Amino acid sequence: MEEMIEYMLRFGNLNKQQIDLIVSKAQPRELKKEDYFSEAGKVPKEVGFVVEGVIRGCYYNNKGDEITRCFISENSLVCDYVNLEANTSSSEYLQAITDCNLIVFSKKDWEELSHIIVGWDNIKNKMVQLCMYQKSRKGPVISQDATTRYLEFMENYPSLINRIPLAYIASYLGVTQQSLSRIRKNIR
Repeated sequence: MEEMIEYMLRFGNLNKQQIDLIVSKAQPRELKKEDYFSEAGKVPKEVGFVVEGVIRGCYYNNKGDEITRCFISENSLVCDYVNLEANTSSSEYLQAITDCNLIVFSKKDWEELSHIIVGWDNIKNKMVQLCMYQKSRKGPVISQDATTRYLEFMENYPSLINRIPLAYIASYLGVTQQSLSRIRKNIR
């Protein structure tokens, strides 16, 4: 919980009573590798905070290929916030790619905080903006060559290189696993 409170305090001030209320609404949750936090075709019902582990955002293109769009790791919110707010079905999956420990709020509890804590909307909006920015970051610029895209990935996600399957990195970069293996071999 402390990591989540520290994260929230980056976006505004909360007193002890407000923090205690937030903690009372939060539920710990474990996701095993490959479990879904939210799924396409379903209405998201929760907001999560990643304490430990990595989650990926992915979808299927019109050819049926699975595309990894983003990675969400420790000390970040995880949520399909647009669809949560609109109460509409998601078009993507949020899937654990490692075992994960999360702190989760139901939509009802998350919204209730806005009615009780003065200034919560401001803090929440800043956290959600960052969450949406991290999720909306499109994969690497496809006009770049694959080696440049991989080098940028290594720069942007240094802690993920050895934690997540190469298949997901390849999907994110828009290359085959064989191409990614060649690129990695040539860089060493």
